[in-house]
Amino acid sequence: MKRSTIVKKLDKIFSIYIRKKDADFHGLVECYTCGESKNWKYEIDAGHFMGRGKYATRWDEQNVKPQCKRCNGFRSGEQYLFAKHLDLEYGDGTADWLVFESNQPARFTNDELLKKIKYYNELVKDLK
Repeated sequence: MKRSTIVKKLDKIFSIYIRKKDADFHGLVECYTCGESKNWKYEIDAGHFMGRGKYATRWDEQNVKPQCKRCNGFRSGEQYLFAKHLDLEYGDGTADWLVFESNQPARFTNDELLKKIKYYNELVKDLK
């Protein structure tokens, strides 16, 4: 399998997991930055604090949270609010750490990426 295909599959299953894991039984999940409840499947993105181009944090669950399409797309991810919420949720300095970590070299092998796909497939399967 081509690497680009593996990355695309991992992006897809990881996005489903991020958007669905905290959804209620109606399928609603809160946007991490504005707090509005939206349908995880149609109105929520997997928003990245540090962009997807940063492989070191691309699939880091602290770096990626459910965001409504307005915050993630039209408001460029609301990075300032995202950072404030990260520090509130995980402790002061988390956002700074993710900025630092995102700039570290990251070299995932295809096998490592395939293991991540398997891991997130299992997690999604267990979600109701």
